[in-house]
Amino acid sequence: VSHSGVIYCRDSEESNSPHQTTTISQGTTTLHGLFVKTDAADSIPSVLAYQSRQPPPSAGPRRKERRESGGASARSRTPHCCSVEAETQTSSSSAKASTTEVQVGPMRLTQYPIQVLLVFAKEDSQSNGFWWACDRAGYRCNVAWTPESALECFLDKHQEIIVIDHRNSKYFDAEDICRSIRATEPSEHTVILAVVPRKSADQEETSVLPLLDAGFDRQFMENSSITACYNELVQIEHGEVRSQFKLRACNAVFTALDHCQEAVEITNEEHVIQYVNPAFERMMGYCKGELIGKELTELPKSDKNSADLLDNINTFIKKGKEWQGVYYARRKSGDSIQQHVKITPVVGQGGKIRHFVSLKRIHCTNENNKQLPKSHREEKYTGDNSQSESSSYKRKNRRKDSVDVKSITSQSSDAPSLQTRRYSSMARIHSMTIEAPITKVINIINAAQENSPITVAEALDRVLEILRTTELYSPQLGTKDEDPHTSDLVGGLMNDGLRRLSGNEYVFSKNMNLSHTHLPVPNTINDVPPCIAQLLDNEESWDFNIFELEAVTNKRPLVYLGLKVFARFGVSEFLNCSEATLRAWLQVIEANYHSSNSYHNSTHAADVLHATAFFLGKERVKGSLDHLDEVAALIAATIHDVDHPGRTNSFLCNAGSELAVLYNDTAVLESHHTALAFQLTTKDSKYNIFKNIDRNRYRTLRQAIIDMVLATEMTKHFEHVNKFVNSINKPMGSEETSPHSEGSDTECTANIKNFPDNQTLIKRMMIKCADVANPCRPLELCIEWAGRISEEYFAQTDEEKRQGLPVVMPVFDRNTCSIPKSQISFIDYFVTDMFDAWDAFAHLPVLMQHLANNYKHWKTLDDLKCKSLRLPSENNN
Repeated sequence: VSHSGVIYCRDSEESNSPHQTTTISQGTTTLHGLFVKTDAADSIPSVLAYQSRQPPPSAGPRRKERRESGGASARSRTPHCCSVEAETQTSSSSAKASTTEVQVGPMRLTQYPIQVLLVFAKEDSQSNGFWWACDRAGYRCNVAWTPESALECFLDKHQEIIVIDHRNSKYFDAEDICRSIRATEPSEHTVILAVVPRKSADQEETSVLPLLDAGFDRQFMENSSITACYNELVQIEHGEVRSQFKLRACNAVFTALDHCQEAVEITNEEHVIQYVNPAFERMMGYCKGELIGKELTELPKSDKNSADLLDNINTFIKKGKEWQGVYYARRKSGDSIQQHVKITPVVGQGGKIRHFVSLKRIHCTNENNKQLPKSHREEKYTGDNSQSESSSYKRKNRRKDSVDVKSITSQSSDAPSLQTRRYSSMARIHSMTIEAPITKVINIINAAQENSPITVAEALDRVLEILRTTELYSPQLGTKDEDPHTSDLVGGLMNDGLRRLSGNEYVFSKNMNLSHTHLPVPNTINDVPPCIAQLLDNEESWDFNIFELEAVTNKRPLVYLGLKVFARFGVSEFLNCSEATLRAWLQVIEANYHSSNSYHNSTHAADVLHATAFFLGKERVKGSLDHLDEVAALIAATIHDVDHPGRTNSFLCNAGSELAVLYNDTAVLESHHTALAFQLTTKDSKYNIFKNIDRNRYRTLRQAIIDMVLATEMTKHFEHVNKFVNSINKPMGSEETSPHSEGSDTECTANIKNFPDNQTLIKRMMIKCADVANPCRPLELCIEWAGRISEEYFAQTDEEKRQGLPVVMPVFDRNTCSIPKSQISFIDYFVTDMFDAWDAFAHLPVLMQHLANNYKHWKTLDDLKCKSLRLPSENNN
């Protein structure tokens, strides 16, 4: 006997739910968990939402029972489908539905759990397959049995995915249902799936075009397997649904553009107008409909622009460069207005420029104010932003005027009289109580100008202009078109990023790995396994193979090499700490290097430590430094890249990482390496190597370590190199070539020891050379390091593209990059001059020979147009 009516389920999670359970019985079986509320006791609902169902294995008999009991008799009556209220809940056994973070360019979105509507004429294995697939995926699911209830449910819920049964037209027309849903506005972002009957092997596959014409997005060949249904739904979610979700978010961007006070115009690559905002309409006097679809060349032009201005703008933006300047435009009324215009090319499909975005605002002139509508003038001058922009332009104009006057002053015929007025004002600077060295230099030059001929005075003027700039040590690069590899490489390594936070956050692992590694490590330096000890016998040689040590130590070479090197330089004795403490400290530091990084891992740290130790063994270096300096250098080399994420400073700044915010976009990683190293060291006395030295010595040692690690930051590269050349190389060269010089090398190094600043310059230069010594290693080691650093840069470029961040080094695209070109650029720009200076001081003929050989290798590959690490024939061998 069948019975239909109001059925409640018992739900422990809701205290207000009724605790009455009515059963529908046939024989002795009971159906629980169907939540139905209808306005007639003799109807079966047209929309179902299941609150509690058991997993498929145990649910089978119950589903069969419901079809035989409630379904059979209820469907024999006339269904009441117009006033159905459906509620959707996920059972406690279902997958937990959760929100998902989605990135659209710099915009971060939250995607809520997917909703699915199943439209079937009757319950069968296919509808149940999709139901349980939704349950497994954590989707919210509704089932509609009639076209009317399907449309009603969709307009209420706006489901992202609709599955319509297209197997049998006996009960309803699936294509009519699809068309009726597509006729509604919310369906723009909905994916509709047609379930079609399975074809036999001898039947020809039918075209999908009729389904697409009806409004369907995909077809699904009949398959009641829950896994098949689940796979289909998940693919739709990660494909069409995710894309539609991102497109829907563009509504917020267009809303912002529509309310923006700046005029915005977007064109395609052929300069056909695709979008203008209301501010543009107000400024130019056109309606949107008069502009969309028109080429810019069709609109009236002002005759106040110079003849070649448009050609210059097009030449600029076609190269992918942003153009900014003042431009005359003609309004619909015929008036010409002066605009400040910024045109930005936007790269789209195929990696080519597909759009140009123009931002326009009125340039501040009385003529423009008269021509603008009153409402626009009021809007312009009442807004805080407009006022600040206006005053900013005035300030810029004043600065520009002052520059023009200065340039005229240095070249005009009455320059001496103008110079006299300028020098009289300089007298006030001479009276300053506190003077920086650069101020003293400028004052000396100014004083020398007063009695100099006009040609000398003009030359000194140019000297003063150079001295007043901030980038005194950075050479000027040519254009990017001339050498893109060098430009990208230098730009990526020497800049702290574009200072543009994108909303994306690159988050570090904050967890400090303080636990000891599980790898077996020696109790003492004499307890090293024989295979490792044999390798370490050669560690004093420059040709020592760090990769062999990496292999036999299971990627933990820093502890073993550190113990050997630190013992050779008496580090434990200097720090008054036990070898066990030193060993524990090395373990903690190495554990905080990321072995997943292809380059910046503990092998790189061990390599830099090895190079530093090698340099410390050179006679002139050894004679110039104290024992404290040696210990500081070895510790700095060990910690200099600890917790490196495998990304550059520019990447972290662009991504708005927590570290970039913490260190104000300045020497982000280098500051982090030193800060973390001291945090790790002082956290536990078991590995605090500084615990037994007095406060003053600790402060001096700490300062030396910090200074050396910060010197590895590339933005100050040329400053450090030039200071070393001017303060160390040149004075030493003068002494060596002087006919009155009878002093030895010992006297020379003794003089350096008398000047602590010179010792600092030597330590900085030493760790900088150790950090980038890869091109000076034997060829095989050099090639391996080149491959590793290239892979790390490739991974960064991949992530920048994936997150929509500025690509810091575009040439490091794994599909197009020439590794030989990148190595040649790096050697030419950073390595050669620095190692020439270091070799002149430390005498390193072996390194310089390797550098020449390696450069020849890369040059040969580049001449042969080979982009890989070796020639193809060598790879095959």
